[in-house]
Amino acid sequence: MATGSLVPLLLLARISGLLVAVLVLIWTFSFRSSFHHHSTDESFDSFPQQDQGITYSALHPLFMVIGFILISGEAILIHRWLPGSRSLKKSVHLCLQGVALCSGIFGIWTKFQGQRGVVANFYSLHSWMGLVCIILFGAQWVMGFLSFWHRGEARTVRLRVLPWHIFLGLYTYGLAVATAETGLLEKLTFLQTRRNVSKHCPESMVVNSLGLGLALLSGIVILAAISPKYQPTQTKLIYSDTKKCPSC
Repeated sequence: MATGSLVPLLLLARISGLLVAVLVLIWTFSFRSSFHHHSTDESFDSFPQQDQGITYSALHPLFMVIGFILISGEAILIHRWLPGSRSLKKSVHLCLQGVALCSGIFGIWTKFQGQRGVVANFYSLHSWMGLVCIILFGAQWVMGFLSFWHRGEARTVRLRVLPWHIFLGLYTYGLAVATAETGLLEKLTFLQTRRNVSKHCPESMVVNSLGLGLALLSGIVILAAISPKYQPTQTKLIYSDTKKCPSC
């Protein structure tokens, strides 16, 4: 796949990312009753009544989907579309991944609010996968900083670490999307069983569409990331070498 043929993929990534962001915003702002906190925790008594429409529960999908998944996906695509030197691309990539990591940490922190104890928040597959994902993402960011940004390591060390850095980066991104999918399923199941939300109501359609949008976005981002970048140049060099050495 040539560099020029990556343009449609990058365009599709932008469109699908925008779709996901819009669906998350519609879900959290148009269906506020689904995110109302019904705990008797005293920490919520000090908030004004008008500020309780969007609670910590609503902030969780906003930070985890828009702040964590969308920004980390954009950081993966930086090396594909951003012009300039490799140093510039690495700087922007590192900064965006840092923003995504902070968003993910804050998104998990919001789940600690209004609950009595930390253990109460980690009872499902979604919560376990989310914790593992954030730990892997943080370790990946530190490894990337030490191996590719810090100048103390030898080039051979960076070359050895690069395949693992790429693999773990794509794996963690895919794990984040899978974690979001389990969270959507968990939330929708709760709404349909505890609050009698219809399976064909607008909110169910929005949540299902959000899940499909995330699946589409992850596929496009991963495909763009693993696609060869300079194949035409490589083909030209191989042809040139063959021309110089007919017996090769």
